[in-house]
Amino acid sequence: MTHQNGTLAGKRALVTGGGVGIGAETARVLAREGARVALTYRTHKPDDGFLRELEDLSGNPVLALAVDATEEPDVVHAVAQVSESFGGIDILVNNIGGMVQRSRLEDMTVELWRTVLDVNVLSTMLFTREAHAHMGRGARIINVASLAGENGGHPGALAYASSKGAVITFTRALARELAPEGITVNAVAPGFIEDTPFHDTFTSADSKAETVTTIPMGRVGEPAEVGEAIGWLATDRASFVSGEVLDINGAQYFA
Repeated sequence: MTHQNGTLAGKRALVTGGGVGIGAETARVLAREGARVALTYRTHKPDDGFLRELEDLSGNPVLALAVDATEEPDVVHAVAQVSESFGGIDILVNNIGGMVQRSRLEDMTVELWRTVLDVNVLSTMLFTREAHAHMGRGARIINVASLAGENGGHPGALAYASSKGAVITFTRALARELAPEGITVNAVAPGFIEDTPFHDTFTSADSKAETVTTIPMGRVGEPAEVGEAIGWLATDRASFVSGEVLDINGAQYFA
């Protein structure tokens, strides 16, 4: 089913880390609303069935590119390829990120610190810098931050929480910088979202169960619930929303 009359019909979208979890669900939402979608991946290559689904939803060919988001030449090449193929970029979703590994301060190495900041902050800056060159008025930039960037996260999340806090500040600073161009910049800060590589890797069953008891809604979130919020921020209905950090956590935390 195609949605040529969707809220994003005719828009050209790039979703980083779009092969799995929140990125994949975001790509589904954008495609369903008629956007032409490109996605990048590194470790989680999207399967052919998923790419066909996106094409069926949007009625447009889908571009899937393998990219190391911490390598500047890779990002420059990938964004140029998307823009050349699509004729420009209207929506950028900076979804790439990860904890890499848990480490407390006393065990923190310079190598790990730099790696985590490169994965979460450098990648966001690089994709944004390159995509911005191909954007016009009305474009949308949406960054995926984290509850950890607001409340510090769980033990061992020092580098990750710091990097996601930087993504939030980057969002606010860039919102001011690009406002005169008519480009909005927002972030989402997901709380505990199940069925993502993050929690599959870094959160134990006991920790999951304990965390659920701190969520007033009494359950974890789903990647699609984050994707829907990102999809709304990408539309013209959010045209005066910029510099916002949208908490998606079942009332677990809010400023």
